[in-house]
Amino acid sequence: MNVVVWIVTGLLAALFLMAGTTKLAKSREQLGTDPRMGWSQDLPAGMIKLIGAAEVLGGLGLVLPGALEVATWLVPAAAIGLAVLMAGAVVTHARRNEAASAGFNVVLLALAVFVAVERIGPQAF
Repeated sequence: MNVVVWIVTGLLAALFLMAGTTKLAKSREQLGTDPRMGWSQDLPAGMIKLIGAAEVLGGLGLVLPGALEVATWLVPAAAIGLAVLMAGAVVTHARRNEAASAGFNVVLLALAVFVAVERIGPQAF
């Protein structure tokens, strides 16, 4: 099971690192040109950057502590933080009637909860 947890963790980390980097690197206007990022026009630029930073830090927090065997408690903490972030994303997309995006965020939320539960419980470091 540990291998499965690592695979899910790695996939989540890669996804959040890419998504967060995109939010940090692009302006609010540039993000708005992507049909999947229409929500970005409803938020101030600073909030988008904060979300991007949280995604990057969360992605790093999913992998680095476990890989380096330092402060491994950060792995479930990062997973919980990302789950909370995805709960907000689900609400945002649901309010905008973006069912596909909301559904994708539900899957990410579930995977983040899976990692948190496994790293707190049976597959703790």
